[in-house]
Amino acid sequence: MSQRSLILLSGCGNRDGSEIHECVCAMLALDQAGFDTAFTAPDMEQAATISHLTGSPAPARNVLEEAARFARGRIRPVADISVSDFDILVIPGGMGAALTLCDYALRGDGRGYEVEPSVRALVTSAWKASKPIGAMCIAPMVLAACLPGVTVTLGSECDAAAHARAMGAKTLECSATDAVVDEDLRVVTTPAYMVARRVSEIHQGASRMVEELESLL
Repeated sequence: MSQRSLILLSGCGNRDGSEIHECVCAMLALDQAGFDTAFTAPDMEQAATISHLTGSPAPARNVLEEAARFARGRIRPVADISVSDFDILVIPGGMGAALTLCDYALRGDGRGYEVEPSVRALVTSAWKASKPIGAMCIAPMVLAACLPGVTVTLGSECDAAAHARAMGAKTLECSATDAVVDEDLRVVTTPAYMVARRVSEIHQGASRMVEELESLL
């Protein structure tokens, strides 16, 4: 029986949802490793909606409906997911991770931010069940707020890394083509577009993340 991966999405597009390159690279790396991948997202209005053409505010959109673009319509709300449905959990980056999955980007100094309740429940249930968790780009901020003392990377030293440490996380610098492993908490993170300049670097980092996640099973 194939191992099962679950990708947690936050919409579609880097400005207000899941980063498309990161998500597709994660999907490809998981497929190349032999995983059967399913998708989930919160069924809620986006915390912010931005035009990907102009950068201006745009009409409100539903996170689940937007995320369904990645899944070709085959996606379930986070609230309907059981920890028994997957073997590993992967969270791509994109500003939706910091706007909707948690409200990090909406806080002035980024401190004391909160994770959307159904997302927190999913992450903590995965951790309690010893299911490996991967996160890319800014998405480790979700893990920093859910898993006290977790070690993550946000690429180089930056405000986000300092804010993750303020939440109790440990941070390590890492190149876009590599990943950081917290063996104790079974967490693997890769910085992706926090530091990457090319999509090929994203794919290398995603592949490294999946390789390390698989080793934790």
